[in-house]
Amino acid sequence: QVQLVESGGGLVQTGGSLRLSCAASGIIFSINTMGWYRQAPGKQRELVAEISMFGSTNYADPVKGRFTVSRDNAKNTLFLQMNSLKPEDTAVYYCNSVRVGLHGEKVADYSWGQGTQVTVSS
Repeated sequence: QVQLVESGGGLVQTGGSLRLSCAASGIIFSINTMGWYRQAPGKQRELVAEISMFGSTNYADPVKGRFTVSRDNAKNTLFLQMNSLKPEDTAVYYCNSVRVGLHGEKVADYSWGQGTQVTVSS
């Protein structure tokens, strides 16, 4: 059974930092491009950071220069280091695979976990 378990969220003030972790099981982790998604209240889920099997990374513009995604293939774990946090980063953060679909959309292949709540106060 595929499991994606996110942890590390919490309540921080503007300018603070958090480090999120995602423990994956039931998938061949090392050959998947993996990413972090977030969903704020009243908004669609969006991809904010991804990392390929080769270690290449890509970030959404709002988090570029502040977030760093990394992975430990030996431990089937994905990380997201978040610095200089802003109130607009407030969301539930999820991990999943990242793939480009037939019509150019981003596709997550696995069932969503519970996510981890990140709240940034003003």
